[in-house]
Amino acid sequence: MSADRWTQAVRHQLGLGRLVPLGGPRDGCWLAESAARSALRQAVHPVPGVRLGNLRIELADPDGFYESAVPAPPSALPPGPLRIVAECAAAPDEPLPTAASRLRAALHGAAADGLGLTVAEVDLRVTALLDDPAQEQPASGDAEVDVADGEQARSDTDEGRAGQAALSVAGVARLTGSLGGLGRAVHIGERSEGAATLPRRHVRIELAVSGGRRVLDVARDVRTAVTGALADDPSVAVLVTAVR
Repeated sequence: MSADRWTQAVRHQLGLGRLVPLGGPRDGCWLAESAARSALRQAVHPVPGVRLGNLRIELADPDGFYESAVPAPPSALPPGPLRIVAECAAAPDEPLPTAASRLRAALHGAAADGLGLTVAEVDLRVTALLDDPAQEQPASGDAEVDVADGEQARSDTDEGRAGQAALSVAGVARLTGSLGGLGRAVHIGERSEGAATLPRRHVRIELAVSGGRRVLDVARDVRTAVTGALADDPSVAVLVTAVR
């Protein structure tokens, strides 16, 4: 890999932010925090009287023990309950706790119903007042960080079969290749841990989803489709890097 391509790959990977778990320990699905932030901002944009500021997603209990049923992507958070920590500005024409409660409920609903995140709490702080109650939410600062992957469309390899199976699932917009640094959406390797009864191979597939379906439901269907497309029934992890 050239120095320029390596630098670009590192920038893309850093832009993903944390990899947060979708669903629970048995779901084997993760979502890039950058994609989650962008989707949450869009979902709460219509909430009146408030403007969402900085937002991050973290484990609600970082000292808890959570074990995934499949190997997690590199540096991914374990599949435990999450906390959304955010700042907001609110209009001064109503009690600040009222405005914050409205935004908190919208964030929790969007995270659970739109994305499939298991959110235990939403920690929201009002840090400023809106000069104009009708002031719009600012555009999301989360850059597009995924990379279109056009090299795995062939169906005569296991990588190609896995990619084609994923693309057949309703809600999958395209394959991406952000995490590995090589523009590859499908990564197949040997498992190094676990009992002899577990699958020998593990597949990680990276993709972008479109709107219309809960992200977790799309990712679950991708896991099922990819597992069924390969003869040895490997374990599968899905990483969603963008939400349209």
